[in-house]
Amino acid sequence: MKFDLLAKDSGSKARAGEITTAHGKIETPIFMPVGTIGTVKGVHQRELKEEINPDIILGNTYHLYLRPQMEVLKKAGGLHKFMNWDRNILTDSGGYQVYSLSANRKIKEEGVKFKSHIDGSLHFFTPENVMDVQRTIGADIIMAFDECTPYPCDYRYAKRSMHMTHRWLDRCMVRFKNTPPLYGYEQSLFPIVQGSTYKDLRQQSAEYIAKAGAEGNAIGGLSVGEPAEEMYAMTEVVTAILPEDKPRYLMGVGTPINILENIALGVDMFDCVMPTRNARNGMLFTAHGTINIKNRKWYDDFSPIDEMGMTWVDTEYSKAYLKHLFSVNEMLGKQIATIHNLGFYLWLTREARKHIIAGDFREWKDKMVKQMDKRL
Repeated sequence: MKFDLLAKDSGSKARAGEITTAHGKIETPIFMPVGTIGTVKGVHQRELKEEINPDIILGNTYHLYLRPQMEVLKKAGGLHKFMNWDRNILTDSGGYQVYSLSANRKIKEEGVKFKSHIDGSLHFFTPENVMDVQRTIGADIIMAFDECTPYPCDYRYAKRSMHMTHRWLDRCMVRFKNTPPLYGYEQSLFPIVQGSTYKDLRQQSAEYIAKAGAEGNAIGGLSVGEPAEEMYAMTEVVTAILPEDKPRYLMGVGTPINILENIALGVDMFDCVMPTRNARNGMLFTAHGTINIKNRKWYDDFSPIDEMGMTWVDTEYSKAYLKHLFSVNEMLGKQIATIHNLGFYLWLTREARKHIIAGDFREWKDKMVKQMDKRL
């Protein structure tokens, strides 16, 4: 993997760059649509490629491990071939999913024992077998196994957990180094900074992760319920320490406003289920604010879904028609809303990139944050 830093904004820490892997170029800042189980929910790969057009999408180790299972993915030649996607894929390590199973898992130094949310069967994740699973999935960028602490979190627990995440990283790196890629192209391993919302722990963790010398670095354990201001404060602490010549990935973030504010703090990569999940509940993000398409006010509004037309659905259908689809619980409504939201998120990060390169990102970001912070 190669990372080139192409431009920096003078009014903030925002950066524009380019990551190159075996599956092509990723222009940063970038939003990665979440394709948890080998699909971005409700969107054909053709639409994903031609309309939403991301350079990279995300898959989930925990979910893919349980279904379709590794044997199927190995026979298929990896996730790219299985789902017919020839661009980049990043997999998260399953640490967050295991954390969210709090009633059904036990964390020890060796790894995490957990019950499947599907059938209750028992499984065990270790730093080593999570590397093996991600080798089998075949993503271009894979994540180290970590523990994601909840919010709020007791200081002593956060500290203990952070040190264990560091020890797990060491084990991940040894295993990663000692196993070859399976499908004829290289993979890159990103470690994850933890430390909850404690500044000293975040500093320690960022220093440890920076010293690991990986090809890129991630920031985890944020966007788990803490106020946005705390998220920004922790991101700022970490980006000041992580090396400038490596991409920085803030995991699981967030709203369009969160994304712009974190780009301004020096983050390059984002993922979040929000655009797809909220779309399925009738919430649309636009450059001028948020629309709840289920509201009665749209029932006879025949204007396009979004005049800005980031994807074909925006001008093909009216708000009244989309409201009707939601009111009769028609599957097509959720698909239209999903394509719109993902198209908007990709437009937003690409537009941010243009303004970083043009040198006026800060002014544009401040204007966009004000505009988007409205209910339409």
